[in-house]
Amino acid sequence: MPFLPGTFPRAIAHLDGDAFFASVEQALVPALRGRPLVTGQERGIIACPSYEAKALGIARGMTLGEARRRCPGLVVLPSDYETYGLYSRRMFTIMRRFTPAVEEYSIDEGFADLTGLRRLHRTSYEEIALAMKAAIQRELGITVSVGLAPSKSLAKLCSKFRKPDGFTALEGRRIHRFLPEISLGKVWGFGHNTVSLLEKQGLRTAYDFVMRPEAWAARLLGKIGREIWHELRGESVYAVNPDLPKPQASVVKSKTFTPPSCDREFVYAQLVRNAEQAFAKLRRHRLRPRVMGVVLRRQDFQHDGLEAKLERATASTLEVLPLIRTLFEHLYRPGMEYRATLIWLGALEEDSAEQLELFEDRSKRDAMRCAAVAVDGINARYGRYTVQTGSGLILRDKPAMPRDATPARRGEKLPGETDRRRLGIPRMTLTV
Repeated sequence: MPFLPGTFPRAIAHLDGDAFFASVEQALVPALRGRPLVTGQERGIIACPSYEAKALGIARGMTLGEARRRCPGLVVLPSDYETYGLYSRRMFTIMRRFTPAVEEYSIDEGFADLTGLRRLHRTSYEEIALAMKAAIQRELGITVSVGLAPSKSLAKLCSKFRKPDGFTALEGRRIHRFLPEISLGKVWGFGHNTVSLLEKQGLRTAYDFVMRPEAWAARLLGKIGREIWHELRGESVYAVNPDLPKPQASVVKSKTFTPPSCDREFVYAQLVRNAEQAFAKLRRHRLRPRVMGVVLRRQDFQHDGLEAKLERATASTLEVLPLIRTLFEHLYRPGMEYRATLIWLGALEEDSAEQLELFEDRSKRDAMRCAAVAVDGINARYGRYTVQTGSGLILRDKPAMPRDATPARRGEKLPGETDRRRLGIPRMTLTV
């Protein structure tokens, strides 16, 4: 028996980019289309495989060595997140031509509420969604998979149902036929532990879940269980939210280096470079952290980390270097090979006027602040790391490695561009 007697009491579309990073690279260099391609050269592991690479068994998170063994002719590129961001903004701009109610869920996927727009566009919801899909493919040269359903949860399931370049429209009266094909692990909001719990209750599919009473779902999973129960039955609970994203709650900077190293000062220099980048970003956004975390990742992909609360919020790199060194010495194991470092800055607040401590050295703090401003200015004009902490000088002697490659857009700036001031256009390569 259908859950909903009608077709689309609400019409919500979910658009999901198909192997987005790899597709953008193929759109920029048409000669790469149809070839197995991956991004993530700078990390040493696959960030995004194209569908041609996926067909050969290459998956996200696989090491580059394993991927090359499976496909000797694999195209490996460094990730160009700046260009991916440009394509993302253009994709959402196209979506907003059809409806103002667009929610940017991630860099390559979003929701669009089409409810009530049939009269405006003079066509069906299915045709509106297909027109949106076609416009993205025509103007950006990439494909997206689209799901259309009465709720966000169902729309997200539909967009994953036929990939790549797929389209699935789910009318309310057909939900009961669709859900038996959906395993619990595919439901948006069901994590691994929740799936294990539901399977112990004898459930296997999304249909099994919605056939239980609402009170049972709420008793077992609480508020989230009740909401997902309604969403899967086509009763919209989660509204499409077109508001801007919330202010960033934390900043993370990490660096994977090759070859792995057991050199104490080299690993520490990589960590300090992460700190320099993270604090420079906070200063640009006039923020400062109260909490800092440090992580060292070993060659076996295991990691150790420590977190500390700062005595006071600060955006000065020099001021926190002693604490970074202390955390590093607690984590570092002599003789152990490390492949990556990470620094995390959290509990951010605005860098505005603050109350002074009674016995603090105000002149020292002001000097550190002025030094940071001067370093930011010089590096913005002459390039990153023109001025840096002394511990980072060891990195200048590091031999160039294949994974140090940068995207073409970074190395070939247009006249007037700098590392921080760039034109909002991608770099396309054509062979004539």
